[in-house]
Amino acid sequence: MRLFLPVLLLAHCAGAQNTLVDTALFSASRQGRYFVVQLNKPHRVVSTSGRVGGLSETVTHLVNHQSMEARMHMERHNLIARMSEEEYHDLVARELNLDPARTAIMGTAANMNYLGRRSFEFRGLRVDAFVTAGVEGNATRPGDPAQWYEGEKGMEYIKPVSGTINTILLLNVPLTPAALERASVTMAEAKTSALLELGVASRYSSHLATGTGTDQFIIASPVDPAARQIRWAGPHTKLGELIGNAVREATVEALRWQNGMERSHTRSIPHALSRFGLTEEKLLARLEQKLPPVYFQLLKENKMALLWEPRVAAAAFAYAAVLDRLQYGTLPAEGAGETLRDQAASAGVAIAGKPESWARFWAKIRYEPTDKVGPFIEGLALGWIDRWPEAGIDAAPAAKR
Repeated sequence: MRLFLPVLLLAHCAGAQNTLVDTALFSASRQGRYFVVQLNKPHRVVSTSGRVGGLSETVTHLVNHQSMEARMHMERHNLIARMSEEEYHDLVARELNLDPARTAIMGTAANMNYLGRRSFEFRGLRVDAFVTAGVEGNATRPGDPAQWYEGEKGMEYIKPVSGTINTILLLNVPLTPAALERASVTMAEAKTSALLELGVASRYSSHLATGTGTDQFIIASPVDPAARQIRWAGPHTKLGELIGNAVREATVEALRWQNGMERSHTRSIPHALSRFGLTEEKLLARLEQKLPPVYFQLLKENKMALLWEPRVAAAAFAYAAVLDRLQYGTLPAEGAGETLRDQAASAGVAIAGKPESWARFWAKIRYEPTDKVGPFIEGLALGWIDRWPEAGIDAAPAAKR
């Protein structure tokens, strides 16, 4: 017999309860470091939870919680590392006065106050998504170099990672087990689409990220023997559309709060090209080598005018797209020099605000196959000099090599 009882009084560590959503099927609340969903009626749940993961019809509570701070919280890290996954699951459940065998749990370093949530409806269908997300240290795509190995001795730690996208997805209609599994595919694709919209780079390769190495999820739909079960949750169905919109938008919102990834704030040169090695620090260091001192000092004091200028950012993303097409073999490697010089000259024109200078910039930009971002840097240097000819140096000579 299943029991679906109100949440008990929480242990002191859980904090005060703040109800975010309350429906006939579920109630969702934030309680300090914990986000808890109480299922008010029987649900079919699929999850990555350590103790009750997989498919279950006995889960009554869904939990996402901040297990530690994102950086240098070694005391908490070591505490968790000394425990098995099941032991830590039980500890978290006890902290909330919940039955470990009926509670699906996810952990993250993300702050629960940065939770993204979205709800979408259509003709009686309703989807609620609750997402926490961090990608600054752990964004990856399948096939990137991995940090963990699971062998006979269990998980072997190779390199520290941080960042996780945790998703709780609530559906208000019954789904077949197969459709519930298909909903997990749609959810994963929606999460990836959010990262692609924001141009999130993998931290382990030169590719765009599709998620993090520690992503987790819980999906729940009600069990009602008298109701018709939905059999498909792919993007061609309205349910799939609702899942896609809810998860994508909740993920974007979570990243805005956790990592400051508001869409317009991703329009920088480093955001576009850091996966190819061009961080802000490296860009400024190389521009210092290219520019006469008076020009570099002016740029250094006004670096935001370069790093975040919309047209320059557009050129940086275009340059990154060409590098992608070259590494994937869409464009011939033999033409890389000319193609990258095209984009680099456009970057120079963007910062100078002088389209008529494009051909002159193109002629002066050099390309070395071992230096993928070199042409872009030269284009910026030429454009900055052309932007301010009255800085005391003739604008005609090429940027210092």
